[in-house]
Amino acid sequence: MRILGIESSCDETGIAIYDDEQGLLAHQLYSQVKVHADYGGVVPELASRDHVRKTIPLIEAAFSEAGCGPESLDGVAYTAGPGLVGALLVGTSIGRALAFGWHLPAVAVHHMEGHLLAPMLEDERPDFPFIALLVSGGHTMMVKVEGIGEYEVLGESVDDAAGEAFDKTAKLLGLDYPGGPLLAKMAEQGVAERFVFPRPMTDKPGLDFSFSGLKTAAANTIRTSGNDAQTKADIAHAFEVAVIDTLAIKCKRALKQTKIKRLVIAGGVSANTQLRNKLERVMQGMQGKVYYPRTEFCTDNGAMIAFAGMQRLKAKQFAPLDMKTQPRWPLDSLKPL
Repeated sequence: MRILGIESSCDETGIAIYDDEQGLLAHQLYSQVKVHADYGGVVPELASRDHVRKTIPLIEAAFSEAGCGPESLDGVAYTAGPGLVGALLVGTSIGRALAFGWHLPAVAVHHMEGHLLAPMLEDERPDFPFIALLVSGGHTMMVKVEGIGEYEVLGESVDDAAGEAFDKTAKLLGLDYPGGPLLAKMAEQGVAERFVFPRPMTDKPGLDFSFSGLKTAAANTIRTSGNDAQTKADIAHAFEVAVIDTLAIKCKRALKQTKIKRLVIAGGVSANTQLRNKLERVMQGMQGKVYYPRTEFCTDNGAMIAFAGMQRLKAKQFAPLDMKTQPRWPLDSLKPL
């Protein structure tokens, strides 16, 4: 079976074609970073307009890359939520219209399920059950995964997501948008332990996250500690270490509570090298294993939507003709396969 995947939940237009026997046949991605850079963040209306301009050309490019056409497809998958409603409507309307015109079933995909299953695109896949840490600009979530569609949310952010806190702190440090990766690069030059920030909510039971207070601590330190390059690097280092330590403590707690030895990390922040190294050490100490997608599949992309859509397509969980999007869509409300 073969499926076309369309991702348009925020500021990346991702298109992919996935074959359940041959694997990923095509992967096209357009990032809107330059569109939003002058505004210091995503402008929803501009994001929607850019998806309108880019989606069809990228679909054509994906067919060219795969060396096939619509006649070879068995379905069309698109991100139906969560995300920016206008951006979601672009991918949903195009995906649903193409499926109707090509006489194919359509599959509405949950964006976070796409991230959660992204490591399945690799040769070495995690077996079920596993614990998933989903960390991105919009979400920080700990999930117990018994199977596809069998999700129990163990904890999530009560305010800023980890990626959002990275970007906001980077902006306070004078870095361009998107600032998370730039902050991580700046942190490489930082002196360890010159500044020490709190590890929020780690002294309380439970697996929820909170990063707004950590961001405030960084903002206060930036305001009172000078503006030279080394001081900025030291603050960036302290901030990054605090976020990573917090995520690692929560992961270790979830693994101990569930007695599961497999950990998946996915989402944009999972590309952070220091986070990967820290969780590798945690899992070695627990005699377990950590899995994550290659860097290009950490941020939003069509490949993860095509893969997740394929699983739903095989289960005949098709989308109705009405083009419904869900800007807010609880992960644990999905149907199991």
